[in-house]
Amino acid sequence: MSPRDKTEDLLGIGPASALEPSIRAFRATLALAQRLRYAMDERLREDGLTTQQAALITVVVAAGKPSLAESAAALGSTHQNVAQIVAALVRKDLLQVEPDPADKRRKLLSATNHSAAFWKETDAGDFAAVADWFADLTPAELQTFCELSDRIIARLADD
Repeated sequence: MSPRDKTEDLLGIGPASALEPSIRAFRATLALAQRLRYAMDERLREDGLTTQQAALITVVVAAGKPSLAESAAALGSTHQNVAQIVAALVRKDLLQVEPDPADKRRKLLSATNHSAAFWKETDAGDFAAVADWFADLTPAELQTFCELSDRIIARLADD
C-alpha cells in the first residue's frame, strides 16, 4: 500500500469516502497542507530554515515593515509563536527588529540585505519545486484551486 493510499484510508478521504463532503474536504486540505509543509521543510533544511520561517520572511517583505502583531495575524499564528520565529531569524541575520518611530512599544520587522541575497539565490529552485508539486493540475484547475481556497480563507477571516 502506497503512502498516499495509507493516508486516504486513515483519514477516510479517498474517492470512495463516505464522509460528508465538507469533512472530506477539510481532512484532504489538512493532509495536503501537512505534505506540502513537510516537502518544503525538507527543501529548506540544508539552509537551516523551516517553512514557517520562510513564510514569515515572505510576509515581512510583502508588507514592508509590519509589526509583530500584524505578522502574526497574516500567518494566522499567535504573537508568542511568531516572536520565537522572529528570534530565530534575527540570529540567522535574515530579519531585523526595530522600534516603531511613532510608538516605541511596537516593534517593526524588516528583512536584512543578507535575507534578500539568500532568497535571490534560492527562489528559482524553490519555485520550480512548487511548480512540480502542482504539475498534475492544469492552469485552469490551479486558478480554480486558488479561487476556492481564497473564498474559504476569507470566510475564516470573517469569523
